[in-house]
Amino acid sequence: MDKQIILGTGLNGLVGSKFVSDFADHYQFDNLDLRDSQRPVDITNQEQVDRVIAQSKAKFLIHFAAFTNVTAAFEQKEDKKGLCYQVNVEGTRNIALACQKFNKQLIHISTAYVFDGQKETLYTEEDLLSPIEWYGQTKAWAEEIVQATDNLTWTILRIDQPFRSDPFPKLDVAWKLIKGMRAGKIHPQFSDHFFGPSYIDDFAKVLDAVIRLKLTGLFHATSGEQWTDFAFAQALSQKLKIDYQVEAGSLAKYLKTSQRPYQKNTALSVEKLKSVLDFDLKSINSAISEIRA
Repeated sequence: MDKQIILGTGLNGLVGSKFVSDFADHYQFDNLDLRDSQRPVDITNQEQVDRVIAQSKAKFLIHFAAFTNVTAAFEQKEDKKGLCYQVNVEGTRNIALACQKFNKQLIHISTAYVFDGQKETLYTEEDLLSPIEWYGQTKAWAEEIVQATDNLTWTILRIDQPFRSDPFPKLDVAWKLIKGMRAGKIHPQFSDHFFGPSYIDDFAKVLDAVIRLKLTGLFHATSGEQWTDFAFAQALSQKLKIDYQVEAGSLAKYLKTSQRPYQKNTALSVEKLKSVLDFDLKSINSAISEIRA
């Protein structure tokens, strides 16, 4: 039987490449990539996007590609000609319009940074968007574009601080800490900042479920847990038996020295997602135990 074709952007990135490798036996992947020497596709160019999507038999397009450097994004604040806005907003607009035009279900990957971080408990899908910096603002606009595109079948999946079991050239939140602790030096880790780690190996299974079950709508797709940076680093050190004494740091103190806004809490509730999945999400402690370090 022929494999189902999946269109994608950013399929060679930190998150997308894990889905490709883990599900290579299930799907045939077609990546829209500006760096492809045979068929370069700039997602900020509507004509290029339309041309490729029009020719594809795929029923789904997964949109991973994004400008994700939050500090660099802050330096582009209010610049709609900047790369962050062009990729995250205009690129998503082009993808959404093409999916609408050529009848593809769009699976759009978003972020917990669409929230302001002031909520102490887990954010739900019902919470209003309230970005406080340029990256989060552009991703919030992207979500709004997807939802407002007429006659588009869409799924939005929000993640936060993703990490994977195997190393990747672009180090994720866990592997940065692992390599730093093994080298004998990491910064003190905030004990007053909360986030919801996203285990990429599990997220790949979520993407497969969205396709298999034809799930639509907005879902949070993290672990559903709330961790401090300090506790996360400690767990990595203990479970991977790294001989390193993690020091506690303070976000409140750091913010006094930084102009860039910083959310105090980006942890997301996954109760809505769990109610439709046909498998159980792993706990973060279980996920850390699977890291091959």
